Amino acid sequence: MSPIRIVRENGPLKAAVVGAGAFGRHHATKYRGIKGVELVAIADPSPEVRRAAPATHGVPGIADWRELLGKVDLVSVCSPATTHSTIVRAFLNAGANVMVEKPIATSIEEADDLVTLAEKTGKVLTVGHQERFVFAHTGLLDYTEVPLEMSCWRKGPWTGRGADVSCVLDLMIHDLDLVHQLIPGKVRSVQARGACVKSLLADDVKAAIMFENGAVARLETSRVAEARSRGMRAVYSDGIVEIDFLTRTVTNTTPRALNALEIGDPLGESVTSFVESVRTGNPPLVRAIEARNALATALLVDEAWERSTRTRVRRSAMAVAAAN
Repeated sequence: MSPIRIVRENGPLKAAVVGAGAFGRHHATKYRGIKGVELVAIADPSPEVRRAAPATHGVPGIADWRELLGKVDLVSVCSPATTHSTIVRAFLNAGANVMVEKPIATSIEEADDLVTLAEKTGKVLTVGHQERFVFAHTGLLDYTEVPLEMSCWRKGPWTGRGADVSCVLDLMIHDLDLVHQLIPGKVRSVQARGACVKSLLADDVKAAIMFENGAVARLETSRVAEARSRGMRAVYSDGIVEIDFLTRTVTNTTPRALNALEIGDPLGESVTSFVESVRTGNPPLVRAIEARNALATALLVDEAWERSTRTRVRRSAMAVAAAN
């Protein structure tokens, strides 16, 4: 069994990053900029990344993240999504507080296990839905009114990142988290269509989510689009709010005021918020149960597009058979 570490009252908090890809390197940089936090190591299977760690971040690079168990107070898990559950569980059991990049896990059973374990160990577990910080600044999350309809679109060219999961768990899950913040209540039904273009999993998905309160959310996500586009539109009984994240324009015809859209540094705010939550005991802005709920809906979308694909294939086969 790994040794249990109790967060110190005096001295800096020891932090580490597991997975030094694009996001992991940024997490490491953020920790180094927070007073009272000492970044002690970066764990990554790549020899090149480990060799570069001392020069780029001033810490050693290690091959096996297990060497860090019981030695850190804080850890950012930025490894491939399919590894999240195993790594997060190990660090929680070893007494570390954990920030994991989205998704929290790749199955509801894993997510529920992590939520329960964080409560049992009394450790902070938060998830990298950083765009929540952007929305919080606008004041939109303070609205008590519930949208009748929402539309979200998030599209960009292929990068190869996150291909161990579908574009739903890789990208759409950000928008699903925001949808759940604005539309409370349970999901009634989900319809979706998708296509595999560059990977073995869906790279382009359109989904419609119906809620029990009658609200509808329509989402479009692609990681194989020719050009980037990213926005959100919420229709209320008394007006609309539409945000274009690329041009940073906000249209608001409701009587409620909104602040200007300021992208700022959501990852920096997210990591800082995580550290403050560990220090104060206050809950983080993104709670593990909320990330679990976004994952649950994402998995429903995945199931819906897979079901629709099987139906189209079956109908095509029947049409070919009938023609012959």
